[in-house]
Amino acid sequence: MKKNFVLDTNVLLHDPRSIFGFGDNDVIIPIYVIEEIDNFKRDLSTLGRNARQVSRYLDEFRVQGKLREGVPIGPDRGGVIRVLVAEHKLPATVAADGHSVDDKILAVALELLDRDRSRPTVFVTKDTNLRIRADALGLHAEDYDVEGVELDELWSGVADLEVPSESVNEFYADGALAWQPEGDPPPPNEFVVLRDRANPQHSAVGKYSAPRQSFVQLIKTPKEGVWGIRPRNKEQSFALDLLLNDDIRLVTIVGKAGTGKTLLAIAAGLQKTMEDGVYQKLLVSRPIFPLGRDIGYLPGSVEEKLNPWMQPIFDNVEYLMNLSRSEKKAGRGYHELLDLGILEIEPLTYIRGRSIPNQFIIVDEAQNLTPHEVKTIITRVGDGTKIVLTGDPYQIDNPYVDQTNNGLIHVVNRFKSERLAGHITMSKGERSPLAELAANLL
Repeated sequence: MKKNFVLDTNVLLHDPRSIFGFGDNDVIIPIYVIEEIDNFKRDLSTLGRNARQVSRYLDEFRVQGKLREGVPIGPDRGGVIRVLVAEHKLPATVAADGHSVDDKILAVALELLDRDRSRPTVFVTKDTNLRIRADALGLHAEDYDVEGVELDELWSGVADLEVPSESVNEFYADGALAWQPEGDPPPPNEFVVLRDRANPQHSAVGKYSAPRQSFVQLIKTPKEGVWGIRPRNKEQSFALDLLLNDDIRLVTIVGKAGTGKTLLAIAAGLQKTMEDGVYQKLLVSRPIFPLGRDIGYLPGSVEEKLNPWMQPIFDNVEYLMNLSRSEKKAGRGYHELLDLGILEIEPLTYIRGRSIPNQFIIVDEAQNLTPHEVKTIITRVGDGTKIVLTGDPYQIDNPYVDQTNNGLIHVVNRFKSERLAGHITMSKGERSPLAELAANLL
């Protein structure tokens, strides 16, 4: 049965192409949504670009026919898109003031529900409170979620595999174990714990190499560590393997606070840049919330403007530099790497349009990016560049994304089967016993 989907403003600002994402069903856009989008069209942020794209799409439909009556939409042209106006306000008992934009948008959906009983009407919004209000009014409401993978279902990047004891011994002896074709092969670069069926304590860790169709050993960490950092647990060993592997160009690391994801990424970046000379520069950035916000209102140079957001990065760099108290008093610090051109701090606001070759890029707090924003960033990657996305989906500040549809999770899902990409989910905190306890209890 065909349905009527009424779209809220935040859905279109989140994904302008959501208009085309409802198959042969009808897409209804309240005119009040157009008014809200008009308020964003002059912004230089991603929201502004999305608002302008929505306006262009609707103008193209307007040329094809009357939007009030409906214009065919979609590849099969089975559905239509309409722009409607509410003829009545919400009941005074449920409307805060009867004049808010949310009230008017809900009124359009409720009138359509009453007028067209031949098909279901679904109100689509990313506003949690508005979904609750819609439900209280008897209107079916849904979140706009293209892929909808819950965090507990997210691919962890690690699998447990029971094998005969001789297979574990063969892996240790030869450094590899051929994959036995039983069903589909593992995703490329998936880590594996090979466990002896007879003795689970007898095990080995490795990862799946798609070109060799075998489980292979991890990259060995130097005795002196990676800029003095050695993995403290199995997950950190997996993360370092991805970070130090030059064949893997896209790395995603998901983990709660204190798991070491940012510190390991920076240590590997410095190792590959300064010690190994694989990359020309280490470029580090975090979203200035919200992404695209102009930092010009802050005083000072770009570096000084970014300091409040980038201080966690600087803290990690100075920790890796292992400076003594006297050296810090003498003025030594991360500025030395900036002055040498080894480390660069780049606001994501200005990354659009750039091509970045031969660099090691770290985007921290990537959970605050939308799928469109993360696409913009990854498509800036030039030849010979490696990009690392780190973040904690439980700590999201961007109101336009949530735990299941942010840019970081989007990349994990889309690149799961690609040989150029690798992923690891980290759960064990190593910052301190107190930090680990707080992360689990609070």
